[in-house]
Amino acid sequence: MSAEAEPRTAEEPKAAASAEEPTPYGLPGKPLARGPFLFGLVGGLGVLTAIALAQMIEKSLSTIILIVVAMFLAVGLNPAVEALQRRGLARRLAISIVFTGVVVAFTLFGLAVVPPVSQQLSEFIAAVPGYITDLSNHPTVRQIEAEYHVLAQLRSFVTSTLGPALASGIMGAGLVVLNGVFTTVTLLVLMLYFLGSLHTIKDYLLRLVPASRRTRTSAITEQILTGIGGYVAGNVLISVIAGVLTWIFLSIAGVQYALALALVVALTDLIPLVGATIGAVLVTGVALLQSLPAGIACAIFFVVYQQIENYFIYPRVMKRSVDVTPAVTVIAALFGGALLGIVGALLAIPVAAAIALIIREIVLPRQARS
Repeated sequence: MSAEAEPRTAEEPKAAASAEEPTPYGLPGKPLARGPFLFGLVGGLGVLTAIALAQMIEKSLSTIILIVVAMFLAVGLNPAVEALQRRGLARRLAISIVFTGVVVAFTLFGLAVVPPVSQQLSEFIAAVPGYITDLSNHPTVRQIEAEYHVLAQLRSFVTSTLGPALASGIMGAGLVVLNGVFTTVTLLVLMLYFLGSLHTIKDYLLRLVPASRRTRTSAITEQILTGIGGYVAGNVLISVIAGVLTWIFLSIAGVQYALALALVVALTDLIPLVGATIGAVLVTGVALLQSLPAGIACAIFFVVYQQIENYFIYPRVMKRSVDVTPAVTVIAALFGGALLGIVGALLAIPVAAAIALIIREIVLPRQARS
């Protein structure tokens, strides 16, 4: 009986009978994995998850920017730490020296800027009654006051509207100052952490790369970090040169608060493209308020200095840092400023240099082989 079928087991008749017997709820339908309902449900959950992630990123954008800036500063200060290490210092001691220098720079900036601003504000508040008295004694103002009662309305506005607004504004300014101090301290702590564990973070991230590509990725990463560090160090050096020369000139010209104004120039000079112009306009405006000759002298000084900085100082300082064409520099700074403001403009140039390096070392050779 070669054509006979193999004998069935005891379970097979039961399974066949159960498949043929009607169930109380009917026969089961197709699996959900093959139906449109599960597909739509999974798609909807994916959309909701993407929206939730976007909202989380938007709400934590300030924290993300703070972390990125801290990492950027740590990478920029790492060449100074390694330079101290090459002189025989331990890494911890080198980090302590560099970090102390950064804290001292922040402290000196605050001490140089805050007292002049507070003093000028106090002098203005003390001079307001005298301004009002001089204004009320003017003949034209007396005639207008007799017809329209402007001073009475001004007093009413000051007592009923401006006073409470100033009170709330002072409280808001206090909160802004506290928030700024907290942000600065957080930035310094994060920068110290990243600076101390930079090699550990880099080695850990390299482990995520396949072993066959790890050597090449490590070399490209080192070149990117070296370029970013050189850019930060060069940008800081250019800003220091601008601040020192501005302080010397303002001291010779007899402009008040020369140190504070020089620090403003050094700070704004960190911003690509427009930073130097912003600082020059601010300082020239302050000098014009003091005297016309001082303002004209400041305008001439900044025009001459910016030409020297653009064509002499900047090319020599930045020649070993980042390799980005001028057109790409302008476009990257514009996009970075539009996305993240001043922080984006600061980060745009080294990011553009890193992208250009990746394209040159990875994308173009792969396209040439295909």
